[in-house]
Amino acid sequence: MTPFEDISRELGSAIPWSQQGGVHWLAVDPSQIRMVADAMNRLCARFVTITATELSGEEGLLLEYLWDLNGELLGFRVRLSGKAMGSIFDVCPAVDWIEREVHEGFAIDFAGREYEPLLLRPGDKAGVNLREVPA
Repeated sequence: MTPFEDISRELGSAIPWSQQGGVHWLAVDPSQIRMVADAMNRLCARFVTITATELSGEEGLLLEYLWDLNGELLGFRVRLSGKAMGSIFDVCPAVDWIEREVHEGFAIDFAGREYEPLLLRPGDKAGVNLREVPA
């Protein structure tokens, strides 16, 4: 069984992997990101980054988690409708900086962790990268 099949089976996902831009992608539910991190740890994959994108209208945010597994990039897309997401910092310490950066830039609260400010000054509110919608 390939690592892709193992991961899909473990997540209970029948959605096939897709390949785009040199990355193997799998859409996952926000509640599954800890399972993804655990699976990546077992496979000795290296965490690379999280990319956040504000979706148009009322669609929310898209988080893309990337890991390197033996020279192959594995990406996991998580669509958020709210502003909360479970942190994986306790199982993958390499996410520390980027979770803090995504929190400040997109006002996502990663549950289960505290934040030391990176760029925000006292009194600044998180979400500096979000578009302001005119009233």
